[in-house]
Amino acid sequence: MIHGAHFLIYSDDAEADRAFLRDVLGLRAVDAGHGWLIFALPPAEVAVHPAGEGVRDPIPVGRYAPIVLYLMCDDVGAEVAALAAKGVECAKVEEEDWGLSTSFALPGGGRIGLYRPLHPTALG
Repeated sequence: MIHGAHFLIYSDDAEADRAFLRDVLGLRAVDAGHGWLIFALPPAEVAVHPAGEGVRDPIPVGRYAPIVLYLMCDDVGAEVAALAAKGVECAKVEEEDWGLSTSFALPGGGRIGLYRPLHPTALG
């Protein structure tokens, strides 16, 4: 029986990204040994998006196609302001047909999306 999900974020500066997740986003973590922190995430859902030619924002499909992480919230503006107060710069908030979205950089070079869904979610 599947009982959870485990996401990986590849980083050029894993220590800085771990500190960001812990200190800036306030995610609870456990030490799996030797400083390898594993972070708890809020409840999650997964969507399957088409990839390749003819798709808006295509992501290459292949053995190492990226997994994109978006954190969901009820008020994007409030979250952007809270992140700004911690020195985090978010991209311009965009209004899409599926939600209000932005993203921010991790210290190691990756990006995390943040959005308020305007569609039904599977979270209840």
